[in-house]
Formats: sequence, C-alpha cells, structure tokens
Amino acid sequence: MFETTVAPAPGAHPDGHAASFDQSMHAGAGTRPGSWLAVSFCIPPVGLGRIGDAWRRVIDRHGTLRTVLTQDPASRSAPPGSPTLVRTHDIIVTGGQWRRVGDGSEDPRKVLRELFDATCEPFGLPSYRMTVVAHDDGTRTAVIGLDHCHGDAWSLLVLVRDMLAFLGVGEEAGVGRSTELSADSPVRLRPSVPSFADHTRELERRPTAPDEVRNRWARIMADGGGLMPRFPLTLGDVSAPRDEVVEVVDVLDADGVAALESVAHDAGVRLLPLAVSVLVQVNHLMDAGPLRAVFPVHSRRGPEGDRRKWADSVGWFITNSVLECDSADPLDCDAAVSDAIGLGSHPLEPLLRPWGGMPKTPGMFALSWLDNRRLPVQVPAEAHPQHVSAWIRTDGVMAWFVLNSDGMRLRVRYPQTPEACETVGSWSRLVVERLRALVEPSVGASGGREDATGTVPGATTETVPGTDGLLL
Repeated sequence: MFETTVAPAPGAHPDGHAASFDQSMHAGAGTRPGSWLAVSFCIPPVGLGRIGDAWRRVIDRHGTLRTVLTQDPASRSAPPGSPTLVRTHDIIVTGGQWRRVGDGSEDPRKVLRELFDATCEPFGLPSYRMTVVAHDDGTRTAVIGLDHCHGDAWSLLVLVRDMLAFLGVGEEAGVGRSTELSADSPVRLRPSVPSFADHTRELERRPTAPDEVRNRWARIMADGGGLMPRFPLTLGDVSAPRDEVVEVVDVLDADGVAALESVAHDAGVRLLPLAVSVLVQVNHLMDAGPLRAVFPVHSRRGPEGDRRKWADSVGWFITNSVLECDSADPLDCDAAVSDAIGLGSHPLEPLLRPWGGMPKTPGMFALSWLDNRRLPVQVPAEAHPQHVSAWIRTDGVMAWFVLNSDGMRLRVRYPQTPEACETVGSWSRLVVERLRALVEPSVGASGGREDATGTVPGATTETVPGTDGLLL
C-alpha cells in the first residue's frame, strides 16, 4: 500500500467550506465499514518507485484528492437527532511511502476489505489508498480505494486512465509494455482539473428550482407518505439493516446488446427507456403496481461554453431523482426518463428541505443505469478494470444495469431475509427473462451462463483477481 501523509493547505480557510448534500448525508452516518468503493486494474511491469510517483501525479492533478472532510464542532453540541454538519478542507500531500499489508498467506480480497474499511472512511486523512497485488506469474494488479464522499463509478475510470497514462500506457500502448509519457503519448492530460468542492460551491450559486419542479417533488413525497420509493414487494423485517445478498447476472453478450439496441431504435427510443418498459411489465406481472424508484443521475454537466468542465474530475457527481412510470409503452417510458433527469438537474437539498433532507426509508428501492461505453473516459481493454465491492448491511434494494463492450450485466443487492430472497430473486429473474426475450431466439444471453445468477452472500463476483500477498 502507498501511504500518503497530508497537512492543511497553506492559506486555506480554517473553517473550510460546506460539504455537498450527499457528502453530508454519507459522512453524517459516521465512520463505519463498507463506506468505500474501489477499482482494480492490471499495471505494466515497472518498479514500485515509479508506481508511487504516478500515484503522486494523480493526486496532484485532482483537487478532490487534496480535500478531507471533518465534522463541524457545532454538531457535537447539537441536540440528539440533529443533522451532522460536515465541512471540507483543502490539504497538501507532504510525503508517501510503501508499506506491506498482510502476511502473504491470506486472500487479498479479505486483506483489502479490512484495509479499506479502516482507512477509506469519510473522515480519513486522507480517505483513499492505492495498493498493489503481486501475483505468482509475476504480473501485478493495482487497486485504488476511496471513501464514497470522494468518488463515484465514473471517477474510478478516471483514476485508472490517469494512473496508466502517468505510467506511460495509453489505448494504443497496451498494459504489457511501458513507455515514458511524452508529447506524442496516446493519452494527454491537463495538468489539473477542477475539484468537486468547486462543483459544490457552484451548485450553491445556482438559481432556485422552478415551481413546477418543487411541486413535482412535493407530489412524489406525498405519494410515498413522506418517504422515498420502496421496493414494491415484501422484504420481510428490515426494521434494522441485514447482511447483504448480491446477485450478478450476465444478461446479454455484446451481440445481444446490439440486437436490443436495434429493438429500441425500432421503437423510437434509446436503450434505457426500453429497459424501463421491461421493468414496468415485470411490476404488472407481479401485481407490484407502477414503477417507482430512486434514480441516480450524474451532475457533471458543465456551464454553457464548457460542458466538459467536470468530465475529468474525481468526486461524487451524483444526485438522486425519482423515476415513475405505469405504462409499458417505450415512448411513455422515454418521457418518464426525461422527467426524472429533469428533476435531478437541480440541487437536491433545497428541494428536500421540507422533509429534513432525504428521509431514511427502510426498503428503499433504487435503480442505476451505467453505460460505460458512452462515458468520455477511455481505458485500455488490457487493463481489465473491475469494480471492487465493499461488504455492507442493508435494508433496501439497489439494482445496477451495467453495460460494457462485452455486454450487459444486472447487479442486485438486497437484505438477507427469506422474503427478500424470494421476492427480489423472482423480480430479477423476470427482468432478465424479459430483456432476453426481446432479442431471442436470434441472439442468446452470454452463452446462457446460469451459474452467474446464483445469490452470493457477502462477497460479489466483482472482486480482486488472484490470491497472492499484497505489496504496500
């Protein structure tokens, strides 16, 4: 593991600045295991000194990696139940060194999970770590973990791209060989990119959301009885978080996704509204009512004249909206998606202020759509980037549709109760069957790999390859 040392930035405001709405909610829950996200990727055969230097250059490039969060002292004397006030502060990196973690005999997935649980937490100084796993065949895998306050899925790909670029690897260079980054390197990076803290302050300066948006949110909250949308089928007793169950299903291979996109084109929509149509159909088949789900949307839209301002930045550039639809007509689903994106185009805190922020909702249901093929961040295929998942306890249901160049996967996380295993398992199987049915029999699903659909308690299939020791 590469251990960095930090200090307050000279001239920084001693009180820092207000954290974002999502950062405040996340950090307000305090230090706990599983608050992080991480990515693993293959790196070229270079020395640890060079890897450490590349990581320092990544930190220098990203202002977000030079910020930390603290709890505002006023929160400590606030009445019980009051929201935690969180501030963000600028720091500088004063040094760094490699440190060995583990004795080489343990599964690196366990070692990494324990390491990230201890260090990649909301108030870490800093709340990120870069590690290297050495394998028996001489290859190495880098794993970067950071607390969710400082990153999202898009950010993970940015970190991989930047690390490889500073190691002299680009799309045309390949991970197996290494060249010095020079003027004719296939990847050229700006020396620095804006910090997520700048994005938060920019949101604070935006005009108040129009009345129609505020009224729409009021209707959504009224329909939910003052709570966020919940999974429409029974989950059993989720009065307290339960151990998680994670299912990862290979839905369609690349040819299947291409066929599905053709179906969407014929229906006059893109792929996401077609998938929403399937979700509505499944709800109807299971007598689960209309589709209502929390729907994360990205907030990286830059100002006029600089739409890509935040595209290369690291941070939690996600805001939550709500997706509602009761019609399986793809055109109606397209309108519902547009409506949800519009709702998520305004700062969330003022909109949810009447409900004290986002209400804690046992059984909350969230849907995420991540099409990595469309992101403006390109990573060499030979790097084999993988999300590395924390183990958590949960009381809600989260479903991710993830598209890569090799196809579509559905990842579902839910509480480990007998009822949830039955209802969520049935729901996800129906979703997969209906998506496949749109393109079958002409195109099948990833070779019909039903072994990938089983429930996986605790760990997921998105883990770090190899079982060798870790080099820190």
